[in-house]
Amino acid sequence: MARYDLSEVEWRLIEPLLPNKPRGVARVDDRRVINGIFYVLRTGSPWRDLPSRYGPHTTVYNRFNRWAKAGVWVRVFEALSASSPGSMHLIDSSIIRAHQHAAGGKKGGPDHAIGRSRGGLSTKINALVDQDGLPLRIVLSAGQASDKAAVEALIDGLKPAEALVADRGYDARAVIDMVEARGGRAHIPTQRDRKVQRSIDPAIYRQRNVVERYFCKLKHFRRIATRFDKLARNFLAAVLLASTRLWLRAYESRT
Repeated sequence: MARYDLSEVEWRLIEPLLPNKPRGVARVDDRRVINGIFYVLRTGSPWRDLPSRYGPHTTVYNRFNRWAKAGVWVRVFEALSASSPGSMHLIDSSIIRAHQHAAGGKKGGPDHAIGRSRGGLSTKINALVDQDGLPLRIVLSAGQASDKAAVEALIDGLKPAEALVADRGYDARAVIDMVEARGGRAHIPTQRDRKVQRSIDPAIYRQRNVVERYFCKLKHFRRIATRFDKLARNFLAAVLLASTRLWLRAYESRT
């Protein structure tokens, strides 16, 4: 088994979450195809350079693209992350450079979460993780977008946590009120230029490093560290699949 492939435990966890196909022509081996997808995500190689042991690259790409369009990867990620106790939420964002191949959309069309920041064309991954650094919600935005603008989408629909931890970039009255209205408490340092400074619990704030470690693990997947996908839908699917792999490894370590 190649080092990028799913282990037996990981496969047993993800297999029941895949779509059923009770009738018609049977699909090409799901495990082989998904191993091929993870190979591309981990190595960053073009789809056409996929090793032959994973089958035709067109089959692997078409499965990735078709299931991204159908929302399959979103549902798999949500099913695995649903087990989190969610006693603490931590949010942060990370800028991803967009390759020139990702920026070739039609003029006048949607930007697909590609914008311009100091580093050029880029996408921002906004993430909310739990106390163990495992992701619960991922939202994409253009590289120059404010971090605060993604907070509502990150926490909407999730079971409220007692504490939400973020850095100074999220310091806004609207964010504080949003968290408190859901029964939680925001542990967000005040911007240094404000006259009134809020006090935060240093022990709780120090735990913010778990979301930074999540981004570090995420960028081990080279297809995430640089964005090649033109469609925001497909890049989000790639991020969710990489995050799914982190959940699978967490489950495996508990068995």
